[in-house]
Amino acid sequence: MAEAVANVARRINATVEEGKDNLDLSNCKLINFPDGVFKVLRNVTENIHIITLADNELKAINKKFFATFTKLRELDLQGNVLTKLPDTVGELKHLTSINLASNKFSVFPEKLTEIHSLERINLEGNDITEIPLEKLSAMPALKQINMKANPLDKDTVIAIQSPQRYEILSTADI
Repeated sequence: MAEAVANVARRINATVEEGKDNLDLSNCKLINFPDGVFKVLRNVTENIHIITLADNELKAINKKFFATFTKLRELDLQGNVLTKLPDTVGELKHLTSINLASNKFSVFPEKLTEIHSLERINLEGNDITEIPLEKLSAMPALKQINMKANPLDKDTVIAIQSPQRYEILSTADI
């Protein structure tokens, strides 16, 4: 545990000291986003555009995370145990890409449809049966949504066979 904490501290300090625009806390055995990180990064949060929290054990992301990192363009949460996102995710006005693959979502996180800058959504390998096609169609920047390895219901599979103005990746057959 002490080694994991030291690893997180090193990565955060490197981000601050080197003025990086990205924060990589992947593979750190995190079960939540450490509150201490907000304090250490308080003077540089506006500069952070990419955060990777992949392959941890995150069960939830708190509201404070999205309220703090308001300039995020890319967020990688792949390989955690997330089942939902807080509503504040919809306030990320600069986000272009979110990776939520290999989590535990059973419902499509609809607040993502409120992010007009979002171009790519990856939800591969979750437990989602339906997607909000109408809301997705209203997203002006959306280019691709990956729904591979989800148990999409028959009606959803039929609906995504119709041409969309964005690409839907799916392995579902009717």
